[in-house]
Amino acid sequence: MTNLLIEYTDTYGGEANYSWVKREVVDIPDAKSDRAVMRLAKRLMGLSGVQGRTISYGDLIEFRPYRSCTVMFIQVCY
Repeated sequence: MTNLLIEYTDTYGGEANYSWVKREVVDIPDAKSDRAVMRLAKRLMGLSGVQGRTISYGDLIEFRPYRSCTVMFIQVCY
């Protein structure tokens, strides 16, 4: 099993601000693609259908929705 640590928060000046934050911890089966992980995380945070910029740093995925001062971080823990 793999754990996903998901944080969705606001930004200030382009940086994560954490004046409010929504967190989730999810257990998923191994061997999920980045696309499947993003779909699950967006659904859990209420962002299904929202477009944005995704950057993958290996074990950390950053999602910044367009026209919104928010950011979502997904940390994959093996």
